[in-house]
Amino acid sequence: MRVQPVFRITQDGYKASARIIILLAISSLALSDGQARQQFADLTRPVHVRWLFRTGFITNLTPAADKDRAYLPLGDGSLVSVRLSDGGLVWRSDIGGFLSASPAVDDGNVYVASESIPTPKSVYPQATGVLRALSRNTGLTSWMRTLPSPVKGVIKLNRHNLFVTSSDGRLYALKKATGEIGWVKYNSSPFSTLHLLDDKTLYASDTYGDILAIELESGRTLWRYRTHKSLNAPVAVFESMIYAGTAEGYIYAIDRVTGRLRWRVRTGAAIQAVLVGEQWVLATSLDNFVYCLAPQNGVKTWKRQLAGRVTAPPLVLNNYVMLAPLVGDECVVLNLEDGRKVNSIFVGEDNNTEAAPLLTAEALLLTTREGLLALTNEPQETGTP
Repeated sequence: MRVQPVFRITQDGYKASARIIILLAISSLALSDGQARQQFADLTRPVHVRWLFRTGFITNLTPAADKDRAYLPLGDGSLVSVRLSDGGLVWRSDIGGFLSASPAVDDGNVYVASESIPTPKSVYPQATGVLRALSRNTGLTSWMRTLPSPVKGVIKLNRHNLFVTSSDGRLYALKKATGEIGWVKYNSSPFSTLHLLDDKTLYASDTYGDILAIELESGRTLWRYRTHKSLNAPVAVFESMIYAGTAEGYIYAIDRVTGRLRWRVRTGAAIQAVLVGEQWVLATSLDNFVYCLAPQNGVKTWKRQLAGRVTAPPLVLNNYVMLAPLVGDECVVLNLEDGRKVNSIFVGEDNNTEAAPLLTAEALLLTTREGLLALTNEPQETGTP
């Protein structure tokens, strides 16, 4: 079945046709998966634009969202807060420099990382990393922490702490209330990804191909597994296992308690994303294929070639997965059981970014080159221009 929805957008008195390519990923949500999925229920149905917050300076950094607002990082060094209900601007905070990591939000603050510009010809070492907590309601700075090097990747939160990695190979644990550093972990190569599973363990990977289990309270390494292959995609965790994909095309299954290898399978090219469920391990690869493996032994249950590379992780909802190849004008929805194509949503060309979408109770939020879009399964009300 092919679905070709026509999008009409009304904001500040303008009308436009939205042309989008959806680059979809599993994202950290301000609400639980169950709450959000009740609102955006079906990947096999058309999506409709609820609103568009039009802006320039779009980056590939993923926005943050809570139950009321979205927080969009921009390339001019600012962060904007947007209402989820109608896409209206709440506040804008000019951070300065360059935003270097995707923001995160809790009940009180939005946490933002930036990179400052060194003073030319200075003979002294200069700190270029800045981490800030901004008030969620006003955008004013609650605290600021200077770091030797800029924070990269994503900012992870639990109840009391922030966890960030910097470009010089350090992993920091900081107190959310004050920005005070709890501990610092040094690594021989920069960390590439973080996965915060619970209040006890943090899983990290680095550019040398090591996967580490780290105790949250102290920063102590519990175990380290060496793949000897570059790891750029975040690890996926399900029950007692960790799944990781390397730049050489290998997928690893590792016991998350002992750090021992269970199985290893090779695909055709570098792995861009790994997702896992009870009966499947899904991986996208730069050979333009998506692979589905059995979690128990890595046996390939199906694979499907796409029109082009999928550089961002896909979005899994219920028993379906949506992928967005960089080539072409459609997003593809596949059945997870057999890889069968069940829907195509034609969305236009040349509007894609690498920012992951956010699934909220209001809508699916998507960063495009035109701005931030809110998408829903429900069409606009009758009479809406």
